[in-house]
Amino acid sequence: MKIIILGAGQVGGTLAENLANEANDITIVDMDNNRLRELQDRLDIRTVEGKASYPGALEQAGAQDADMLIAVTNSDEVNMVACQVGQALFNIPTKIARVREHDYLQQDRRLFNKDALPIDVLISPEELVTRHIKRLIQHPGALQVLDFAEGKAQLVAVKAYYGGPLVGREIAYLRTHMPSIDTRVAAIFRQGKAIIPQGNTTIEADDEVFFIAAKKDIRAVMSELRRLDNPYKRIIIAGGGNIGARLASNIEGSFQVKIIERSIKRCNTLARQLNNSIVLNGSASDKELLLEENIEDTDVFCALTNDDEANIMASMLAKRLGARTVMTLINNPAYVDLVQGGVIDIAISPQQTTIGALLTHVRRGDVAAVHSLRRGAAEALEAVAHGDKRSSKVVGRALEDIDLPPGTTIGAIVRNDEVLIAHDDVVVENGDHVILFLVDKRRIGEVERLFQVGLAFF
Repeated sequence: MKIIILGAGQVGGTLAENLANEANDITIVDMDNNRLRELQDRLDIRTVEGKASYPGALEQAGAQDADMLIAVTNSDEVNMVACQVGQALFNIPTKIARVREHDYLQQDRRLFNKDALPIDVLISPEELVTRHIKRLIQHPGALQVLDFAEGKAQLVAVKAYYGGPLVGREIAYLRTHMPSIDTRVAAIFRQGKAIIPQGNTTIEADDEVFFIAAKKDIRAVMSELRRLDNPYKRIIIAGGGNIGARLASNIEGSFQVKIIERSIKRCNTLARQLNNSIVLNGSASDKELLLEENIEDTDVFCALTNDDEANIMASMLAKRLGARTVMTLINNPAYVDLVQGGVIDIAISPQQTTIGALLTHVRRGDVAAVHSLRRGAAEALEAVAHGDKRSSKVVGRALEDIDLPPGTTIGAIVRNDEVLIAHDDVVVENGDHVILFLVDKRRIGEVERLFQVGLAFF
């Protein structure tokens, strides 16, 4: 596939790295020549120096025969205009734009259509990150919570702790111990290395365990791997920017929310926008302020400012003062592995959250969802099976008969409203949503080909 990426920032660069490794023809456009040279030295891609929305830059990038345009510059306006130019002058089939400003997004149906701004897919990083954090708050103890088939099934990552009923036992014991709940362990990461689990695989303390189950069964399965945390009630949000404000607005009906913001002008705006949240003017790194607001009784401290260092320092202080769980927004990917699992419980990378949403629309075949896992090292994929036994390599076959690439497991199948956990004798039917876990992303092309329909189907 020939793809033009506009913007060589963290998201554009990470996306180029993902797609270049999968034998796509990638061209990236940016005004920063040093950044382009750095990417070209590492990746097998073309680069064009120029302004992303200019027709000349797009033409130089090969827009006349491009399959897809992905606009992820730092400017909403440049991204929107670039998509309009891509449609009007080059008729690019698929146009994806990152748009941050809430005011634009509120008008999405009237503004983003073929008669106005011809953008096929809108990506809002703030909205994606807000949803991600909200799911983590709703599932105490989880490191990652991912929705599939519109939330009917969920893939959850937890850290196995000493004392969990399943720790020190083989995975097969889970079915004996919980006969009424069906689940599957999709992968285990032990000391940073992936293990494809078998029935006789023993779960050890400190393993990062990814399991899949119907949404209603998630909490019960989590209790087998770790001491089940009490539901969260009290939340402090540091930073009243777009993400902090969205999160407060999303959760203030179910939790006790306080939001700390340095700017008095922004505080006044937040006070008008929010109904049940307490807005505090001050610094999240102010020890006295945190103590006054009973940080020791806080269930979750979320540091969501635009400053990585400020987020890390505020989170470390909050944890030392007694906050139960700290979640920290970190834009610099190099920091994520350094801090997660130490004082900071969960490091949240906007880039990885955004990449998953973008990859959903890039994958070949009918792909309903893609989630980037383990900071991009692994991937979870929801593919829709089409065809029959003659035209498809998966439809009409039992799971044990499907020739999956090494390092790939099928976790579950969602058929209409029913979640079928993957067992060897389950047969895939036309229209099934198949949820796969890949620990080796280099195999993604083989997985895509599995779900492509042969000519016999047509």
